[in-house]
Amino acid sequence: MSSLIEQAAQRLEQLRTAGADIPDGVPIAQANKEALNAPSGAQSNSLSRRVEIDLEALSKAGIVSPNAPRSAIADQFRVVKRPLIGNAMGKGASPIINGNLIMVTSSLPGEGKTFTAINLAMSMATELDYTVMLVDADVARPSVMTVLGLPAGAGLLDLVLDESMDLSSMLLKTNVDKLTLLPSGTPHPRATELLASDAMINLLNDMARRYTDRIIIFDSPPLLLATEARVLASHMGQIVMVVQAERTLQSDVVLALSTIDACPVKLMLLNQARTVSKGGYEYGYGHVYGYEYGFEVQQA
Repeated sequence: MSSLIEQAAQRLEQLRTAGADIPDGVPIAQANKEALNAPSGAQSNSLSRRVEIDLEALSKAGIVSPNAPRSAIADQFRVVKRPLIGNAMGKGASPIINGNLIMVTSSLPGEGKTFTAINLAMSMATELDYTVMLVDADVARPSVMTVLGLPAGAGLLDLVLDESMDLSSMLLKTNVDKLTLLPSGTPHPRATELLASDAMINLLNDMARRYTDRIIIFDSPPLLLATEARVLASHMGQIVMVVQAERTLQSDVVLALSTIDACPVKLMLLNQARTVSKGGYEYGYGHVYGYEYGFEVQQA
């Protein structure tokens, strides 16, 4: 416990050194918020763009954590991430354009796409050889930062609105060494339309070119709720579509899949599938399936 207190104290001192005006007695979550709202001169310092994720709280919420590498959820996502990493790094059957851009989506809201996107990012960040960027691209209903217990801040929409801004200045470094975050950004009345703009397409192409050694995961809007998600999908190398077991209609799944034909790799992840254990029923993730030319091929 004392080491955590010492780390928090050290973090607060780093933020003050970076230029953030943080009075004594402010908790670390509030310090993160103060840092994100610091003047632009202070934000240019990388320390002011660093946030602390409460990994213990995430672990209790059922999210993969480096502190609990052998949890049930961690084991499930080891299976889920393996084909995605192989495709992203060009180790699949054939090279995939923008293979390191992975979009996590669903047919409709409430199927667990944000939970999946965060778990994928956290799981991939435990790899020894890869770094991960998690982008909150669901700009109408951003929730990545909320789930992570972090304040909202500048991010994706700011970059799309002002193409002169540097992507690296918007990234948030975290206390998970190989994980960076890109928040949804400053709210905008035409946020969803911005996702379909030429500026957004240019940003995606820049990400794919600049960060070829990094896996970039996008938590996107649901496919049947926003046409902008389909525009995003057309520039992704891989798509993970989350389907909630015993809830999502087959017709919605089929319709959603039909909107992302342009993406070379489409995987479907069954969320909250019931499995039988010695103690009774448990809920978790089912198999990941790949879809090519309308046929279902089991991947794992």
